[in-house]
Amino acid sequence: MVESRWQKVLGYVVLVLFLVVILLPFYWMVITSFKPTAEVAAYPPTAWPQRFTWEHYVNAFTVHHFGIYIRNSIVVTCLTTVIVVILSSMAGFALARLPVRGKTPTLVFLLIISMFPAIAIVTPLYMFMRGLGWLNTYQALIIPYTAFNLPFAIWIMRNYFLQVPAALLEAAKMDGASIWQTFWRIYVPLTTPGLFTAAVFTFVASWTEFFMALVFNSSDTMRTIPVGIALFSSEFNVPYGDIFAGSIVSILPIVVLVILFRRWIVSGLTAGAVKG
Repeated sequence: MVESRWQKVLGYVVLVLFLVVILLPFYWMVITSFKPTAEVAAYPPTAWPQRFTWEHYVNAFTVHHFGIYIRNSIVVTCLTTVIVVILSSMAGFALARLPVRGKTPTLVFLLIISMFPAIAIVTPLYMFMRGLGWLNTYQALIIPYTAFNLPFAIWIMRNYFLQVPAALLEAAKMDGASIWQTFWRIYVPLTTPGLFTAAVFTFVASWTEFFMALVFNSSDTMRTIPVGIALFSSEFNVPYGDIFAGSIVSILPIVVLVILFRRWIVSGLTAGAVKG
């Protein structure tokens, strides 16, 4: 009994330490975003603002044009997410329930692509985009983001479709339903959690992507949030308060998505643990 209590106490201590390590950077970022500029640079640093101010949030939207970066990120991320969800649901259904040749090589190929480092093909992609005249455009990011997020989304959707009984497909055939009708009217409603899971993962990956956004869209009017925040600094000044304020605004959509769809995110990660 005593040993069991000590194990519980030790477990709680480890959990508290883990939470402190994880949450401390976020706490410091939030607190710093509300400190006056003079207090941000003060030494030793203060653990709580002596005076709360919104100046850094105002600077982010007025001095650094953060609103433009938000608009660009919303357009690129939302369009990428919609395209990925549509294509991954159809491909996942085909790989899970239709007699498609070469399923195993296709799945292995998708797995390889999902692990492929983007930096390895940025140079040829840049030359391709430049040849098409697509640099500093939305499609310069939407197409690569779709290509890199689609394989993982297909794996997620395939595993969800495998969990739907195959007997439903046979029953739909006997009732005269086409493959498209079966997919749209039967399988899609039953795999809605999978659609949201794929959408959340794609949204987060596109919203936070930095390297390709930096290379392909160099114009200030076409930059996304990660690149915009990184370029808040100048040669002689690093506005930490403005950077932290922009970072807080940028992570709010991700926090909301994770809170709303946390169960589906976990199920998406474990969907293939039993089947598939």
